[in-house]
Amino acid sequence: MSSARQRAYLEAMGITAWVARNQPVASGNGPLLAEPAQQQVAADWTALQAQVAACTRCELCEGRTRTVFGVGDPEADWMIIGEAPGAEEDRQGEPFVGRAGQLLNAILRAVGLRREQVFIANILKCRPPQNRDPKSEEVERCMPYLHRQVELVRPKLIVALGRVAAQNLLDSTEAIGRLRGRVHAFGPAAIPVIVTYHPAYLLRSPLEKRKVWQDLQMAVSVAEAAE
Repeated sequence: MSSARQRAYLEAMGITAWVARNQPVASGNGPLLAEPAQQQVAADWTALQAQVAACTRCELCEGRTRTVFGVGDPEADWMIIGEAPGAEEDRQGEPFVGRAGQLLNAILRAVGLRREQVFIANILKCRPPQNRDPKSEEVERCMPYLHRQVELVRPKLIVALGRVAAQNLLDSTEAIGRLRGRVHAFGPAAIPVIVTYHPAYLLRSPLEKRKVWQDLQMAVSVAEAAE
């Protein structure tokens, strides 16, 4: 296992002190410790997940079965972001399960990725009633969790699935057809963002899969350029 991957798992376990990535590694008589001012405070995924699970920032907490935090590699190069949990996601506490999840898995495999190699999350962590679009106040109160996840994962690329995810990530009102086909940027780190259609939409409009393939080819090129 790589040292970087080991660090990610240590962080998830709540081990809070580790050598910064830019510091030299062990040599000679033992591990070289970083100066206190240069040490990085580990990302506590367990604490963040607990915050999400106990969240009451908006009315969606009243009707949820489970929060849907996200799944995948906490050190992934690709981050996949959708809209909000559906009924099955609410039951299982995992994003993109059921038919839409199976299609997303197939889309990822088409570009040589497994579900376990990316990190998958949503704009909202709780299911809106009847799968309606998120309200602006719900997004405003839930987005800090997603921002923190992006900070922890530090992906090379974000793929936004569907209009709601794309518009909220990019603070845009443009239609998804206009957001597709170009590279956007997210956050202070200007992480590249590729916009494509949501798997649930593809189940209703399978002819649009060709466009998703084009989007994913662009995503692969952007990710390779970032290496």
